Formats: sequence, structure tokens, C-alpha cells
Amino acid sequence: MRLDEVKKGNKVKVLRLNAKGKLLYKLLDMGFVKGAFIEIIREAPLYDPMELKIHNYNLTLRKSEAKLIEIEII
Repeated sequence: MRLDEVKKGNKVKVLRLNAKGKLLYKLLDMGFVKGAFIEIIREAPLYDPMELKIHNYNLTLRKSEAKLIEIEII
């Protein structure tokens, strides 16, 4: 399952990143590492972007970037 498919209120765990190059490093710098826990806080009215809580801080991520993150629901 990918992060862009998850709805508000769910908690998930990162399994793998399917990004390359600068985007991969950007996601890693934001804390999207294997085993990290993420909570989906809310989505914008048109479902893009989405607000997430990861490593005790909130961040906003575009759906196009969220498609690159494989997760499992916990």
C-alpha cells in the first residue's frame, strides 16, 4: 500500500521509499526512513496536500511524493 491511499486518522509504518536522486534525499531528510511511524492528521479540501505527523513533528506532503512511500497500516 502507498501513503497517498491512506485516509485521515490512520497510523502507518514506512516500509520502503521508491524515490531516486534528490527527491529520495529530501524524503530521508524529512524523516521518512524504514520503520518510521506516521499519523495522517488531515487532507486539504481537494485531497492534496496532506498533513502528517512523523517523529513528533507535523509536515505537509504532496500526493505525488506520498505515492513513492510504501507503508503498512498498524
